[in-house]
Amino acid sequence: MISDESQEFKQECLWRAPELLRSCNLVGSKEGDVYSFGIILQEVFTADAPFGIETVTMGVECVIENIMDMEGQPFRPEFNVPESLKPVKDLAIRCWSELPHHRPLMANVKRDINEIAVQMGANGSLMDSLLRRMEQYANNLEKLVDEKTLELKEEKKKTEDLLDQILPRPVANQLKLGQRVTPDAFESVTVCFTDICGFTVLSSKSSPMQVVDLLNDLYSCFDDIIENYDVYKVETIGDSYMVVSGLPVRNGNMHAPEISRMSLNLLQAIDNVKINHLPEERLKLRIGLHSGPVCAGVVGIKMPRYCLFGDTVNTASRMESHGEECKIHISGETKIILDKHGSFTVTLRGNINIKGKGKMDTYWLLGEDTKGDQF
Repeated sequence: MISDESQEFKQECLWRAPELLRSCNLVGSKEGDVYSFGIILQEVFTADAPFGIETVTMGVECVIENIMDMEGQPFRPEFNVPESLKPVKDLAIRCWSELPHHRPLMANVKRDINEIAVQMGANGSLMDSLLRRMEQYANNLEKLVDEKTLELKEEKKKTEDLLDQILPRPVANQLKLGQRVTPDAFESVTVCFTDICGFTVLSSKSSPMQVVDLLNDLYSCFDDIIENYDVYKVETIGDSYMVVSGLPVRNGNMHAPEISRMSLNLLQAIDNVKINHLPEERLKLRIGLHSGPVCAGVVGIKMPRYCLFGDTVNTASRMESHGEECKIHISGETKIILDKHGSFTVTLRGNINIKGKGKMDTYWLLGEDTKGDQF
């Protein structure tokens, strides 16, 4: 039995004659060399590794055990070649005969393979023919490796692009490097929630496929718009669209103005989104904004999501749900930041009872005077 447990040695044993494997004879013999030459013929003319099919399906160790097994039919590599190469296969079978004295002498092997080379129209010596065949195999293998490498790079790029769309780029880069993404606390961000007014009634007049098409058109429009602002889309749930500014890259006190400008743009853009199956209907958007601290982190492994946590998120959602159609409802915290900026038109809505929050002074964001922009 073989004693060396290294993988390299086991691979080399695939060329070794059965009797040498059984006796652990590392010196070799002439008959063993003829056997090894037969394995090389299989390698060259099938353009595959020794026992290529068998090692893939069974493993190297199992193949070696089958070669050494003296019971039943001798275990040899599968050798599928075109009809024109059948003499090569017959020669290889003679070379790896189970009985060493039944194997041809090397001089006869050289004679036979030269005759085969002539029959195949090859010019030159035995070694020239083999070298040409091996060079062709190497070139084809190199080309195949290049093609597979290119395909792998393209698939990797697609995967990375998809990851960049699902998660913020800094977070995605950490995951690509195999690093653990630790949760991060942000002192001040602005969260925006949008909702389609009367979406339940609208859905009752539509088929599920029509609802999907409508939301796809709407959110594709929104996605194009938010690309122009320093914001990050957290997620879409049904007809709700959640966006934040100020993370994952902090931007000082610019998060409220960025979200406000984006929200004003969304209100304008909603008029251009048509409902193809209900041309008489018009979409009406309700938007809510709130500014404050949040904690952000990646949740999940199989389908990781970048999630925000904290009361700021809940309050922003309340601003949206307590708002009115075609209006932007903002909290006092967001107004304070916008007042510092100095270009936004804000009017008091009043002191209203917000579910889960109690009485709050809230405001309507009406627009922005770009001429009065201080920056």
